[in-house]
Amino acid sequence: MSVKQVAEYLHLNEKKIYSLINEGGIPATKITGKWMFPRELVDRWMLDSTHGGLLSDRLVISGGEDPLLYYLIQEFARETGAHALISYTPTSTRLGLDLLQANRVDASGIHWGPEAESHVRHPALLSQYSQHRQWVLIRAFKREQGLVMRREIAERLDNPQQLFNPGHRWVLRQTGSGAQRFLLELLSHYGINKDQLNGALTALSERQAAAAIAMQRADIAPGTRATATEYGMEFIPFGWVSFDLALPRAIWFRRLFQDLLARLKSQPCQAMADILNGYDLEGAGDLVWGDE
Repeated sequence: MSVKQVAEYLHLNEKKIYSLINEGGIPATKITGKWMFPRELVDRWMLDSTHGGLLSDRLVISGGEDPLLYYLIQEFARETGAHALISYTPTSTRLGLDLLQANRVDASGIHWGPEAESHVRHPALLSQYSQHRQWVLIRAFKREQGLVMRREIAERLDNPQQLFNPGHRWVLRQTGSGAQRFLLELLSHYGINKDQLNGALTALSERQAAAAIAMQRADIAPGTRATATEYGMEFIPFGWVSFDLALPRAIWFRRLFQDLLARLKSQPCQAMADILNGYDLEGAGDLVWGDE
């Protein structure tokens, strides 16, 4: 629909439609210089903004991948049964935010750089999206980030520089993932270009990367201590990152998301975090950005 058509469809004047575009509220795209509005997405936007939305029986999370969040949501979905759709489909930080911008998911996990800089980096990343003024950032947890590797490689290691030996087969990650961002910054610290690595393959998820090492298709991959624990591999830490959830304010107040936050703060979640290792749940559920 055109601006005129969507204004008539919603019984609003055209000036209000342009205001909604500038606020990043209404789904719209620019084609050959003209704003166009997909009717299906406009209808969905209308439903979702009406008294909590007809989609309040759904919680779809995308973005960055994490083992603890995966277990937590699997258990949440099992207990909820057919009463609501609760799903977690990791896609990488950047693609998750793209999906959030397109109103395709309800929340997106992000981790973008060291924990000490997350209060700057995460809002800066979100500000690249037109709908960011409607979003908030909720702290899920902090986790230990580093390199996952085969045991025999760690046993022969004298110093970190040896990790970049051309004989070691690396699993790289896709562009736009927090893990790839971490790897590039680690390489920069040691004065190494990514092209100097023996990149055996590129994985689209952390578990896929760990599986490649377990299947002896590769030797080293960027990852978390929790993933190393899951796959019985060695882990060399290189710091901590904040894992946050970006989502619209309206979703923040929904019952299903509040239930998820309660589970994050629960003793069973802490117990699972202790089993996986490499987690700090202090501040879980806190609003860290977007309270304006």
